[in-house]
Amino acid sequence: MKTSMLGVPAMTTVLTSADNQQLATKPIVISTWDFGRAANAEAWKILSSNGYALDAIEQGARVTEADESNKTVGYGGYPDRDGRVTLDACIMDEKGNCGSVMALEYIKHPISVARMVMEKTPHVILVGDGALQFALANGFKKENLLTPDSEKAWKDWLKKAKYEPVMNIENKTYQEPVTGAFPGSIDNHDTIGILALDAKGNLSGGCTTSGMAFKMHGRVGDSPVIGAGLFVDGEVGAATSTGVGEEVIRCVGSHLVVEYMRQGNSPREACKKVVERIANRDIEKAKKIQIGFLAMDTKGNYGAFALQKGFSYSVKSADKEIVIPGESYFN
Repeated sequence: MKTSMLGVPAMTTVLTSADNQQLATKPIVISTWDFGRAANAEAWKILSSNGYALDAIEQGARVTEADESNKTVGYGGYPDRDGRVTLDACIMDEKGNCGSVMALEYIKHPISVARMVMEKTPHVILVGDGALQFALANGFKKENLLTPDSEKAWKDWLKKAKYEPVMNIENKTYQEPVTGAFPGSIDNHDTIGILALDAKGNLSGGCTTSGMAFKMHGRVGDSPVIGAGLFVDGEVGAATSTGVGEEVIRCVGSHLVVEYMRQGNSPREACKKVVERIANRDIEKAKKIQIGFLAMDTKGNYGAFALQKGFSYSVKSADKEIVIPGESYFN
């Protein structure tokens, strides 16, 4: 079997829209973008051994957080406009327990800190210096997250200091330089969102990111916001989002996807309805940005929908390991 650059089995991309809504199966893990396949592979080690979905989420997310070639998540992620790498993450289980960290610096695995916030504190969110203090007090190691490649990209960007999110940058071959990327205007979002259903029917989700490249210091998008970048309801399903977080926050997007599933819509149709609401709010703005939603119900059915072409998601179960192109509002 061929292997990818990340050392996981190579995938077959499914090109038919019929595959965007699958028959139920469990255990299963799905994640945003093609680079989610490496996270899925790690999560599957737990799921295939009858492990807990929340453990699978955490371990899967840590793979992407540690991958310095990925410039939109974790270690090696592009910094803010002041040259500081700030990370955001959240995690949520089937019972509504959740934890989040925002604008966290110097800690490679914010998903694990978010879980510790959930399990060790009475709070849901810790931010900035407080999140760092909590992480260090609980044994996390302080590290420099700004790699030489990311520092060079930031310094090149400073020559023009142009802030402009570019659609679908996550789905490009992020191990290779993007022609014309700098100075300015590239790699400006986003995230990995992961949803997992274990053999016992427990559903969990996680989301982690270094946020928009060269953002204002202190900017936080939708990724660590429960209900926006991630929402899990053990009676209905789960959803996560990717893209320009400000627009997802405005409609509490992932929660809205789950509520549409509660009303009887399939995961794909629920994602589509939220994308349509975003587009109808401001069609001219919608033409210039990318937003995608990924969802799964409690039976293991899954689906996705995005504003623009180019969004994809990765799926791993006992009988498949694939990357699927998401359908889009604009064709």
